[in-house]
Amino acid sequence: MARELKGEKLEKELLRLEEMKAYEKENAQYELICGIDEAGRGPLAGPVVVAGAIMPEDSMIEGVNDSKKVSEKKREILYDKIIEEAISYSVAIIDEKIIDEINILNATKKGLTQVVGGQKVKPDIIIVDALNNIDTLGIPYTPIIKGDALAYSISCASIIAKVTRDRIMRQMDEIYPEYGFAGHKGYGTAKHIAAIKEYGLCKIHRRSFTKNFVK
Repeated sequence: MARELKGEKLEKELLRLEEMKAYEKENAQYELICGIDEAGRGPLAGPVVVAGAIMPEDSMIEGVNDSKKVSEKKREILYDKIIEEAISYSVAIIDEKIIDEINILNATKKGLTQVVGGQKVKPDIIIVDALNNIDTLGIPYTPIIKGDALAYSISCASIIAKVTRDRIMRQMDEIYPEYGFAGHKGYGTAKHIAAIKEYGLCKIHRRSFTKNFVK
């Protein structure tokens, strides 16, 4: 793999990545470790997206981190590198109707089960960012608090999930330009809330999240 960084910066980055792979090393008895994370539990509009990534044991993609700590431009670059290098990855998109029907936590768990079932190879173990009581189709799992910042595989999954969801919201911006989805991605910014109050709700708004803004 070509290295973008050189010298001391490269050494520092490789050390950071090694530290991020501590959980994978602790589970070294498992050959295929699937990291799972989500994007979009908090927004007022759009889906929640769950992603899972099984990365090669020697994977060391420079810049991989919790997706919230990476710029949008960098996430797009990392997304391509991750899916190219992954042994397997899968994505589940759970729309706002299901979120309203079963609540955001259960919608996220539903997406996780779909992600596990969608892998082209069956993982030996799953590490997931802070979710418990989940259906992993019989595969053992370990929840990790702040796993998207601490575990390499989960960080890779977080970037896949975030980029996928951001792309969806940019598409929605073209359909509903008055809400500014390309900028805030559906989160409850002052601009977004003002647009809801002016235009009402559109098709992709989560009714269970917007009761305080629209009667």
